[in-house]
Amino acid sequence: MKYTQLGRTGLKVSRLVLGTMNFGPQTDEADSHAIMDAALDAGINFFDTANVYGWGENKGRTEEIIGNWFAKSPVHRDKVVLATKVYGNMAADGDAWPNHDKLSALNIRRAVDASLKRLQTDYIDVYQFHHVDRRTPFEEIWQAIDTLVTQGKILYVGSSNFPGYKIAQANEIAARRGGTIGLVSEQCLYNLAERRAEMEVIPAAQEYGLGVIPWSPLHGGLLGGVIKKEAEGGRRAGGRAADSLANTTIRAQIQAYEDLLDKHGVEPGEAALAWLLTRPGVTGPIVGPRTAEQLESALRAVELELGEELLAGLDEIFPGPGPSPEAFAW
Repeated sequence: MKYTQLGRTGLKVSRLVLGTMNFGPQTDEADSHAIMDAALDAGINFFDTANVYGWGENKGRTEEIIGNWFAKSPVHRDKVVLATKVYGNMAADGDAWPNHDKLSALNIRRAVDASLKRLQTDYIDVYQFHHVDRRTPFEEIWQAIDTLVTQGKILYVGSSNFPGYKIAQANEIAARRGGTIGLVSEQCLYNLAERRAEMEVIPAAQEYGLGVIPWSPLHGGLLGGVIKKEAEGGRRAGGRAADSLANTTIRAQIQAYEDLLDKHGVEPGEAALAWLLTRPGVTGPIVGPRTAEQLESALRAVELELGEELLAGLDEIFPGPGPSPEAFAW
C-alpha cells in the first residue's frame, strides 16, 4: 500500500479509503469484519463511515459494526485512521426532534458522543460535516469543535459535499478565531464521468491545504465495466448506472471507455480508481466493497500505472471542464 499526508496535516493515510456504507444494509456483520480484516492486512489504514449509515430504522448500525470490530482487538483501533460524519437526522422515523440534526453546537455535541458509543472508541480521528448547514454560523461550529478537540474526542475536522466558497469561508473564519486548524479534508463526488469538482471545489481544497477524498469513484458502477458485464450475462446495472445507460449518448461514451480499456488490457473499475490517484490534490478515493473480491480489485488499482496514451484517451472520452477560472470566465 502507498501512503500520503492528509492535506496539510502530519497524518499519514493510505491512498485508498475503505468506505463502509454497505456494512449492514448489504453486507452482514461477519462479512463486514472480514473485509475490514483484509483491508487492514493490505495496508489500508483510512476507514470512512457516517452516523446515518445503516439508513432508515437502522441508522447507526454501520458504526456499531465497526465498533464491534474494534472491540475484538485493540490493535484494530490503534492502526486505523477513523473518519465519521455528522449532519443527518438520526431519528429512525425520519421525523427529527428540533436540534437532532445539522450542525448546531448542541447537535454536534450530542452526535459525537453517540458516535463514540457506537464505535466503541474514545476519539474520532477525522470528524466530517456531511453537508453544509446554511443556518448555523461557522463561529458557532468552530466553538463546538474547539471544545471537542480540547476534550480529546476528535483530532481533525473535514467537510463533505461543500462548494468551494464554503471551504474558503469555513477556513477563513477558523483562521480569524485563531488556534483552530480548520478543515483538513473535503469528501466530494469526483470521478471520470463527473468532473465538475475541478471547477471550484478542488482548487479551493488545494489553496487551503485540504486533502480531497472522492466518493463514488465508479459513479454508481457506471465506470466498472457495466456494458461488458451485461453482454456476458452478469449483474445488470442498477440505480444511477442504469438511468445513465438509458441515455444513448452516455451509453456510447461508456462503450468507448470500455473499448479503450479493453485495447490496453486494463479492467475498467481499476482504471477509474487509478485515474483518480493521478489527479492533483487527491488523497485517495473511497472504495465501498460489498465483497472481499471487490476489495481485491480495488487494491490492484494502487499499483496500476496508466500510460500517457491511455490518459489522453480517457480525457478525450471524458473531457474535464478545464482550468479554473478560465473554463467559465472566457
